[in-house]
Amino acid sequence: MVSNKNQLVQQILDNREAPGIIKELNSALETEMQKRQAFYDAMSTEELKTEFINGEVIVHSPVKKQHNDISFSLAMIFEIYADKYDLGYIGYEKIMISLTRNDYEPDVCFFKKEIAVSFTDTQSLFPAPSLAVEVLSKNTAGRDRGIKMQDYAAHGVEEYWIIDPRTKTVEQYFNEDGSFYLHKKSDEGMISCKAITNLTFQIVAIFDKKERRKFIAELTK
Repeated sequence: MVSNKNQLVQQILDNREAPGIIKELNSALETEMQKRQAFYDAMSTEELKTEFINGEVIVHSPVKKQHNDISFSLAMIFEIYADKYDLGYIGYEKIMISLTRNDYEPDVCFFKKEIAVSFTDTQSLFPAPSLAVEVLSKNTAGRDRGIKMQDYAAHGVEEYWIIDPRTKTVEQYFNEDGSFYLHKKSDEGMISCKAITNLTFQIVAIFDKKERRKFIAELTK
C-alpha cells in the first residue's frame, strides 16, 4: 500500500499541473471533511444503519429476518465465548468504526482486550477491530467485497468474514501485509477464528438455532 501511495504522489508531482491538482484535492477533501462532521452530528438521531464512504452518506434499508438471525447468532457465539475467557469486546450492528477517511457499521465485530480496555460508556466512534463480519445483501455485496474489504485490510483488521445468507456460506479472510487472502470458504464443517483465540465451532451453528443452542450449552457448562 505504501508503494502504491508513493507511486501516486510521484505521478501527481510529475504532472505539470501538479499545483492545481493538489489545490483541487485539498478543496475536495475539505468539503468531504465538512460532510463527515455533519454525518457525525446527525448520528445521534439516526435510527437506521448509516455509513460514510468516500464522501457520501449511505443509508441502509432495514435488514431481513434471515440477516438479523445470522448476525444475532454470531454475536451471541462471540459474546459468550469472549466473555467466558475475558478476551475482549463484541460489537453488534450499530458500532461505528471510524477509519482514516470512511466510517462503517459492520454487522458484527470484535476488539481484543488490550484495545477494548480503553473504551468508555459514552464512546460512539471506534477504531479498527481485530475481526469484522459482514452479512451480504443485494445492496451491500459490492461494498462488502470492495471498498470495505480494502479499507479494513489497509487499517490492520486481522480477520474478515463475509457471510452469504442465500448459500449459507462463510468466507474467512486473513490479513497479510495490508491485503486479505481467502483462508476458508465453506458451508459445512468447523471454522476456527484467528482473532478470537481458540474459538472453534460448527459453521451450521451460524444458521441453525438448534446447533447454536447446542454449542452455547456446551460452552456454558
